[in-house]
Amino acid sequence: MVEAQTRENVSAGSSVLLTGGSGLIGRYLTTALLSEGYRVTHLSRNADHSGKVKVFSWNPEERKINPEIFEGVDYLVHLAGANIGQKRWTTARKEEIVNSRSTSAGFLHKIITENKINLKAFISASATGYYGSVTSDKIFEEDDLPSEDFLGTTCRSWEEGADLFAKKGIRTVKIRTSVVLEKNDSALSKLMESARFGIVVRLGNGKQYFPWIHITDLCNIYLKAIMDKNMYGAFNATAPEHITHNDFVRTMARIMNKPVFLPPVPAWILRAVMGEMSDIVLKGSRISSEKIIKSGYNFRYNKLDEALKNIITG
Repeated sequence: MVEAQTRENVSAGSSVLLTGGSGLIGRYLTTALLSEGYRVTHLSRNADHSGKVKVFSWNPEERKINPEIFEGVDYLVHLAGANIGQKRWTTARKEEIVNSRSTSAGFLHKIITENKINLKAFISASATGYYGSVTSDKIFEEDDLPSEDFLGTTCRSWEEGADLFAKKGIRTVKIRTSVVLEKNDSALSKLMESARFGIVVRLGNGKQYFPWIHITDLCNIYLKAIMDKNMYGAFNATAPEHITHNDFVRTMARIMNKPVFLPPVPAWILRAVMGEMSDIVLKGSRISSEKIIKSGYNFRYNKLDEALKNIITG
């Protein structure tokens, strides 16, 4: 929880508007926000006013939205974006991935500016892909420059959209998220699929680092970004423990009581199947969590063993 002296004057009923509210992070964050007493609304392709959380329609590509949706909104959390790992990275898919993030942020900024909406804060998702798909000895920190590869340039463009709000004097926070651990709809759930056949599979040489974060900690960091008036700029959302892919697989196999399949899936097979997107699983470096810790955040799950036990065994 955020220290009292750094909290915004957040009263029960403060309004939070989420884009991408139906996604993995959005669903969990919505539950967390409601439990804290916030009023929550979503922006989505299709409107739905039947549930506890009202969903309003928008189409950033076609520049369609009803500005009245923003009346009374205190905090805007921008999570929307095409799933990076869902489809092969064709030229068209890359364009979709970038535009779904930067174009939508620019459109939100235009609406907020034109309608003089008095936001208290703009919180944007980003990713540790900002530092690129690379395996190195370096521990990346928030002040490091973005990579020039596809993930790096995507995240840079993503954050430039958020920076438009900062330039207007709106407190802006960018959450650079690592691999999210969650049981049913995450990268972890995909890694667990082979266990249904009785084995756990390793990918590549296994020496690539595997930065991770439990879904509970990620949601709590978003809550802190809303509540903490001294929190602005970029923050890495990643657990402080540095592990390799081999470490991760061995820990997961032990907790699931499954053997690790030998040999690992070779990099060339993954590249043949996934193309450039294979860099997501074949490469990885250590990411620093020092900045978020120094801001006062205490991780609930700072050890992989504890995090996986919670998720896998409940």
